[in-house]
Amino acid sequence: MIFSLEELEKATEKFDESRKLGGGGHGIVYKGILSNKDVVAIKKSKITIQREIEDFINEVAILSQINHRNVVRLFGCYLETQVPLLVYEFISNGTLSDYLHVEGPRSLSWRDRVRIALETASALSYLHSSALTSIIHRDVKSANILLDHRLTAKVSDFGASRGIAIDQTGLNTAIQGTFGYLDPEYYQTSRLTDKSDVYSFGVILVELLTRKKPYAFMHSEGVSLIAQFNLVLRQDKLCEILDLQIISECLEGAKEVAALASTCLNLKGEERPTMRQAQMTLERLLLANKNIEEGYPDELNCTLAQIRNNNDNNSRQHSAEQELVQSASFPR
Repeated sequence: MIFSLEELEKATEKFDESRKLGGGGHGIVYKGILSNKDVVAIKKSKITIQREIEDFINEVAILSQINHRNVVRLFGCYLETQVPLLVYEFISNGTLSDYLHVEGPRSLSWRDRVRIALETASALSYLHSSALTSIIHRDVKSANILLDHRLTAKVSDFGASRGIAIDQTGLNTAIQGTFGYLDPEYYQTSRLTDKSDVYSFGVILVELLTRKKPYAFMHSEGVSLIAQFNLVLRQDKLCEILDLQIISECLEGAKEVAALASTCLNLKGEERPTMRQAQMTLERLLLANKNIEEGYPDELNCTLAQIRNNNDNNSRQHSAEQELVQSASFPR
C-alpha cells in the first residue's frame, strides 16, 4: 500500500515522542493507529542522507518479495518526501534482546529459547535458499528478532540486506553490521556470503545460552564473549559460562546447542553449516529433548508443522514470484 503523509502523521500524533517504540541504525520506529483501527509500526528515517534513503528503498524491494511467518510483514510505505516512511505489522512484545537481558535470575524458558532459535533459523534459511535470488540479511542480532504476543520470532530490519544471484557464492561490499555479531571473515575480506549470516546466528545461539551481550561482555582476561565461549567449550567447562537457569532446566540440551553454535562460529565460512542444516539440527533437538517436549507435544508438533507448511507454501509460490524477483533491484 502507498500511504499518505497526512494519514501517517495522524496515526502517530505527528510522530510524538510518546509513540516511539525504539530505533536502530536505519531509523526510528513509532507505534501508529490507522483510521481503520489497525495498529502498525512506522519506521522513519533518522536523517536524509542518500545512503539512508537507499537503505529504505532496499528494504521495500526485499520485504515486498518475502512471505514467511517468521519475517516481519511490510504493509506499505510513503517515499515522496526527503524522509521515507515504512509501515509494518505491529509486534507487541519487543525484541529477543529485551527478554534475555533483564535483571533477575530468570528469563525465557529453555523450551522458548530453542523454539525462537528454530524460528529464526527457518526465516534465514528461507531468505538464503528458497527464493531465486538469495537474500543475505547482513545484520542478524537479537535486537532484530521481534517477539509477538505468543513469543513467536519475527526477523526484522532489512535495510542492510543484499540480494545475490543464485549462481553467485557471494559479493564484495562495504563492511556493514553490528560489533559482536559481525563475521570475522567478512570483516577481513569484504566478501559477503550467506555464511556471514550463519556466523551471526551462532552468536545469537551463544547469547541464548549465556544471557550475555556479545558487544558488551568482556572476560576478566580481556577476551570477548565468543572467544571465551570457544575456550570453555574446548576445555569442557561449558557450565562456567552458561546461564544458571539453563543449567537447571536442560543441561544436556544446552550442550547440543553449544555444539551447533561452535560450528556456526567457525572462522572459515566454508566450514560452517548452511542455515537449512542449522534449522534441521534445531528441529531434531526440539523434538528429541525430553525435558522440553514433556507436557508440550501438541504445541511443539504444531510449531514444527507450521514451519514446514510455510516452507512448502513458499516453494509453491516461487514460480509465481520469479518474474518479480528477477526484476527487483538491490542498491548497494
